[in-house]
Amino acid sequence: MRLPDFKVEQWMNDYENEAVYNLTDTCVSPLTFQQLVSFDDGQSFMNLKLDYGEITGAAVLKKQILSLYETGTEENITVMQGCLQANESVIYTLLSPGDTVIAYEPGYQQFTDLPLSIGCKVITLKLYEENGWQPDIAELEEAMKQDVKMIIVNQPSNPTGVLFSEEYMEKLLQLADEKNAYILSDEVYRGLYDEPSVSDLYRRGISTSSLSKVYSLAGLRLGWIKGPKEVIDLINVRRDYSIISTGPLADHLAALALSHKEAILKRSREIVSENQKIVEEFVNSHPIFHIVMPQAGTVGFLGYEAEINDTMLAQQILKEEGVFFVPGSCFGCEKHLRIGFTCDPETMKTGLAKLLEYLEKK
Repeated sequence: MRLPDFKVEQWMNDYENEAVYNLTDTCVSPLTFQQLVSFDDGQSFMNLKLDYGEITGAAVLKKQILSLYETGTEENITVMQGCLQANESVIYTLLSPGDTVIAYEPGYQQFTDLPLSIGCKVITLKLYEENGWQPDIAELEEAMKQDVKMIIVNQPSNPTGVLFSEEYMEKLLQLADEKNAYILSDEVYRGLYDEPSVSDLYRRGISTSSLSKVYSLAGLRLGWIKGPKEVIDLINVRRDYSIISTGPLADHLAALALSHKEAILKRSREIVSENQKIVEEFVNSHPIFHIVMPQAGTVGFLGYEAEINDTMLAQQILKEEGVFFVPGSCFGCEKHLRIGFTCDPETMKTGLAKLLEYLEKK
């Protein structure tokens, strides 16, 4: 099995530590350990046994995860080390060489390259910026004439932040059901505004998520899978090759966070909403920029009109001004920058001003 470099993650690895104004982070400004444990009296940690814990996730944590959904029981949940591993576990458990998979672009590289690495055929459907980053129903209908095993979606999307329209989702669910296909939905950006979950809408829907993005706790590396019991059972057998457990400490902290999700999400909504207003005002004031403002999630795709390509722009503005973006080329979409609505609003204002000044000099 050979995998190409993961462009967006390599970009973050190579350049993020140089950032003064990080305008591309997907995780809402992180909580400190002190802020998290302040929800608790601290005593619950003192007698915590640091063994492997409950292998597929602590029961108390699974109960809290289920509170994020409309359907299911603990048997529909297994806990993972982040959403990335959750997606990998679903893909490697359910797909085989020769299976046909549908994914979308621009999108997260994992959704195409992992299936390709095991010999799957991957059909990529385009998201159209001129249509609000929505895909085309006719193209879906054409693709679904094949024997499709799995459709992989990201709702809300990275990098566009967009949710599929209600009309498109209805057609997607109908066609998937006719083919008996799985829908794997990475919902790591879900939760700010009560967005629906595929695992609640569809009998073969599998949802993955984590505490990284809207819950401001990427450092816990705590994710999960919610899906049909027979799928979760298969994953739990296979997980012995890659993960024993997430451990009682991470499970305990995650359960603590989710038991206070309303307070955490209120903070996240305020940060994201304020930054979206700043970006919207900025774009409306400067016609060289354009953006489809996301309906949900923490990221958007900022387009610009200038001669410089996005890779060079991202490299040079980081080096000269300390402003950090992931270029659209990491997602196969030129003349765009992924922007995260996650930083301190003053950082957003300063970073955007420096971006404008930089491009006006070109």
